[in-house]
Amino acid sequence: MVFWGRRKREEQAKRDREDAELVRRAQQALVETDERIRTTRDELSFAQAELGEKATHDLSEALHAVATHMREAFALHQQNHDALGTEPGDVRARGERILQLCEWAEQVLDERTEVLRERIEKVREAPMQLQRIRTQSALMRERLPATEAAIARLSERYSPEAMQRVGANAVEARQLLDFADHSADVAARRRESGHRDDAMVALETATEAVRRAGKIIDGVDDFEIEAMRAQSTLADVVADSRGDIQEARLGPQTRDVAAAIAALENELRALPAPGTPTDPFADLARIGEVNAALDRAVSLARERAARPVPSLLHVQHDVDAADRAIAVTRSLVDGHRGWIGADARTRLAEAERTRIDVDPLMREEDTREHAQQLARRTAQLANEALRLAQRDIDSSRPDEWGGGWGGPPSRGGGGGGGLLGPMLGGAVIGSLLGGIFD
Repeated sequence: MVFWGRRKREEQAKRDREDAELVRRAQQALVETDERIRTTRDELSFAQAELGEKATHDLSEALHAVATHMREAFALHQQNHDALGTEPGDVRARGERILQLCEWAEQVLDERTEVLRERIEKVREAPMQLQRIRTQSALMRERLPATEAAIARLSERYSPEAMQRVGANAVEARQLLDFADHSADVAARRRESGHRDDAMVALETATEAVRRAGKIIDGVDDFEIEAMRAQSTLADVVADSRGDIQEARLGPQTRDVAAAIAALENELRALPAPGTPTDPFADLARIGEVNAALDRAVSLARERAARPVPSLLHVQHDVDAADRAIAVTRSLVDGHRGWIGADARTRLAEAERTRIDVDPLMREEDTREHAQQLARRTAQLANEALRLAQRDIDSSRPDEWGGGWGGPPSRGGGGGGGLLGPMLGGAVIGSLLGGIFD
């Protein structure tokens, strides 16, 4: 009897502890959910002021439903506090119901507030974002003289074909900055007049214009660096090509080998003399392609049991050429994103994907030849992407550029139709369009 009595008391004490813990959790959940409701009401008031009643209707209804059900939860907690009902199961049932109601309330508020969170954050940050846009635009305008001087200097060093990639960058950047400043003014006016949606569209348009302008300005510096690297790589490739010619003449001779040697020699002779304006990217692409053709012809002509492994330095030259081709193509696409079609983007994406596989294969002699083939394939894809991207830009760029906002047209000047159209897309519509071009 003593044993069973002690065990029953222990089980009752355990149930009492569990009930007390359940009540404590229910109390905590009530406090947290009530605070969440109050916070959400504050957020709703701000959202209604900024976004209007229509945009916040769902959240308002959710708050009303949650508040109604939470009255039940508080009533159940009051019953626990007053110790109404003497059955132990009553306390547990009320505590579990309180936790269930609180969990449901939190879930409903999470779903409804998440829909508005991004819009509310954008509205809150709009004044600061507007000031950042104006500051960034001013800083970029300070860089324009140096960019124009760099383009003039590069034009003396590189051919017109090479300069097509960056020759108009300063003009295009100035146009974009003019448009960004104008869009920022539109955003400020529309915000002051209560047209929040129009203001956000204009603000986003100004942000994108400033970003594009910065990318185009940076593209000039990127071009100069990559062009110098391409010239250095070209010198190494030329030396390798001459060595390849000598090696091919010592190996098995076929009609294809003789034709490939002649083609490579012609390309080497056709390279511009030192000091002559040239396009190092095009030169590197041509020499690389003809050199690859010679390698294929020699490989087919040789009957070998074991393939000679290309030197790591030789493969590295092909990798460097691929990297230069990817870098200059990526810079061109990023700077003229709205004009570049699917073909150029696809070639560039495939080149970048192929490039990823090269480095691991270079480490082992058994796979180094495969790495070289992939590097050359990467360069070929990147050069194809570059040609396609330049074709897209040339076909999209108007022959006559306007002279700026409201100015007369002039060759190589301002204007916004051809340049700004791809960037705007369908973003600026309705009444906003009138505000931008008033």
